[in-house]
Amino acid sequence: MSRIALVTGANRGLGLASATAFARAGATVIVAGRDANSVHHAVEKIASEGLAAEALTLDVTSPSEVMAAAATVADRHGRLDVLVNNAGILPEATSRAEVEFIDVDALARTFATNVLGVAIVTESFLPLLRLSTAGRIVNISSTMGSLKDQSDPDSLFRHSAFPAYRASKSAVNSLTIELSKQLADTQIKVTAVCPGWVQTDLAPGNREHAPTTAEEAVKVVLAAASLPDDAPSGAFISSAGQVAW
Repeated sequence: MSRIALVTGANRGLGLASATAFARAGATVIVAGRDANSVHHAVEKIASEGLAAEALTLDVTSPSEVMAAAATVADRHGRLDVLVNNAGILPEATSRAEVEFIDVDALARTFATNVLGVAIVTESFLPLLRLSTAGRIVNISSTMGSLKDQSDPDSLFRHSAFPAYRASKSAVNSLTIELSKQLADTQIKVTAVCPGWVQTDLAPGNREHAPTTAEEAVKVVLAAASLPDDAPSGAFISSAGQVAW
């Protein structure tokens, strides 16, 4: 019986690479995203390889839409084995607001997708994950959200002025820890993953300057989604190993 894997924000970039990788590994992958046309295009691309992929229109910021999506997955499959909370935005990268410290509008929009979206989707799909024999939740985070890294004067990201994005990923890390404690007596494992600086459209210049392809970055996502039963839950990892919170 193939695993059922759902990836949010899966119509492009790391999300699409993750969905494709899951399908190539034999899973039935549910490609979720806000834009129906781009989601269907992504499914067609995956299916063209003879792989199992399904489309699911899903705005992670809409509780009613997420609940409806969970009901759809329940009707189709009766369970969910892997949830990858990948959908994320970085509006600060293109903001032209003149601010002293932070673009509050960008902060609100960033948290709506990057943090509340993770919470809403996880809450709605947890009942289906509980029906899996080895449920796995992967939250896409970033070393930029590490408090240790933020306070390190020698950090590579020391001068990256994206406080809203950084705070959102710190919040995702916190949700990961709290969720792992809540699920400690279940078979579900939750992991925060830093895929690295990836060649995606998250911010201008990423495709030209980022050192990591989406296909390379997805390896750590697959690893987190395939943790053995005796692996710890509530970790923060990258391709290099554990990341400090």
